[in-house]
Amino acid sequence: MNKIYLWGFIVTASMLGFTYVSVLGSKGGFNGDIVNILTIAGAAALVIITVFVVIKYVRQMQTDTADGELVNESWDGIGEYLNPVPMGWAIIYLMTMVWAMWYFTMGYPVQSYSQIGEYNEDVDVHNKKFEAKYASITGDRLVEMGESVFLAECKICHGLTADGIDGTASNLNVRLEANVVKNAIVNGSNNNLLGMEMPMPNREFLFNAAGSAITDAEIDTVSAYVANGFTGKGSDVYLSACASCHKENGMGTDYGPNIAKYTPQLVVNVLNHGKKGVIGTMPAFNRLNAKQKEAAGAYVTSLSE
Repeated sequence: MNKIYLWGFIVTASMLGFTYVSVLGSKGGFNGDIVNILTIAGAAALVIITVFVVIKYVRQMQTDTADGELVNESWDGIGEYLNPVPMGWAIIYLMTMVWAMWYFTMGYPVQSYSQIGEYNEDVDVHNKKFEAKYASITGDRLVEMGESVFLAECKICHGLTADGIDGTASNLNVRLEANVVKNAIVNGSNNNLLGMEMPMPNREFLFNAAGSAITDAEIDTVSAYVANGFTGKGSDVYLSACASCHKENGMGTDYGPNIAKYTPQLVVNVLNHGKKGVIGTMPAFNRLNAKQKEAAGAYVTSLSE
C-alpha cells in the first residue's frame, strides 16, 4: 500500500477515534439527540473529505507532469501557462462586482443605520417642534431667547459682554470699528450681508469728490467717520465714495448693507453664511435653527440701541 494512503488511513482513524472518545465516550452515546448525531456525522464527513482531498493533490503532485502552451513573456526564466480563466472563477468575480455595487449603493453603508443620521433626524424633528412652539415670540422675550443663544454659542469668541475680548473677535456693542471699515474699503468685501452675493469693490473703484481714486489719508478719515457714528471729518469722502450704496445715513440699500447699526436680518445673514474680515473668519452656524438665529439677531441689535 502506498505510504500516502497508509498515512491517510492512520490520520482518519486517529481523528475519528479522538472524536468518539472526547465527545461520545464521556457522554454515554448519542442519547437520542438528533443534534449530537448530526454534529458527529458532520465532523466525521469533514475529516474523511479533508484527508481524501489532501491525498488526491499530494498524489497529483507526485505523478503529474507539466504540459501546455506557455505565454510569450517570461520573468527571470520563469514562464506562465496560457490557461483560460476557469468559468466558475469568472462567474464568481462578476457576481462579486455586482454585489459590491449593490453593497455600496442600496445595501450597507449608504442605506445602513447611522448614529449620526439618527441624531440629525432627531435634531430636525426637535427644530420643527421648537420653531412651532416659539414662532409667536417677539419683542423682549425674543431678545431674552437671543441672549441665551449668544451665551451658548457666541460668547466663546465675542465674550460675555460681546466686546470681542480685546480684538480677538468683533465688538458687537458697536456696528463697525475703524479697522474693519478700512479693511473693507482697501480689499473689498463679499460677506453675503444682504443674504446673497453682493460684492463690494476695493479702493480702486471708489472715488472722491474730485473723481480720483481715494487716497490713504481719505480712507483713514472716512473709516473713522463711519466708526464714530457718521460724525466728524470725512463726510465729503463718504458721500462721494460710499453713500450711493449705503445711503447718506448708512442705513443701507438693496445693494449695500446697513453700516450704521445692526439689524436682526443682518445678523441672521452672518450666521447663515459666515463672515471674513480683518480679524479673521467667522464660520456659519448651521446648527442653529431659524428661530434661534432670529433671536440672536434681536439680541445683538439690542446691544447697540
